[in-house]
Amino acid sequence: MNGLALGLLLITLRDVNGVARQPMRVNSGKANALFFVTNDCPISNAYAHEIARICADYKTKGISCDLIYVDPTMTDAAARQHAQEYGHGDYPKIVDRKHELVKATGVISTPEVAVINAAGKVVYRGRIDDSFAGLGQPRRPVKNADLRKALDEVVAGKPVTTPITKALGCYIENIEVLSGGRS
Repeated sequence: MNGLALGLLLITLRDVNGVARQPMRVNSGKANALFFVTNDCPISNAYAHEIARICADYKTKGISCDLIYVDPTMTDAAARQHAQEYGHGDYPKIVDRKHELVKATGVISTPEVAVINAAGKVVYRGRIDDSFAGLGQPRRPVKNADLRKALDEVVAGKPVTTPITKALGCYIENIEVLSGGRS
């Protein structure tokens, strides 16, 4: 994973409250974790509290978070309601209506995370952990907290030893399919 071209840092999207955001840019701190979710994916929904815990645990360590909804037809109001119902924290929520962030990071399913470092490079892309052995097959206890390990390495100023893991969840449909042919 060589990282992203500098031009991708300039992706500006409005969050569900109308605030302009640049999720591919780290304004302060060490990195930004982009959590790609959708409201109708049971695995995404099952991870809501863990996403909130990770964002809270790493906030003081220089890691910011954004929740990225991948359904282009979702309204801002529906995203706000979903985030509230599932206990997401005070981090920004963005609906990626044109899949600009999906394309820039290479994510393919929800939930999946892309960690952007201060240089604007994707240094981790993949699963949060191995809570699921397969679709509908929860695994307890969690053996591999992949995202936390990657974030710990970023915080320590070390390279991420496993920059890509396979996320298990709901496939992100092609933007043309989701928007009914309009992109």
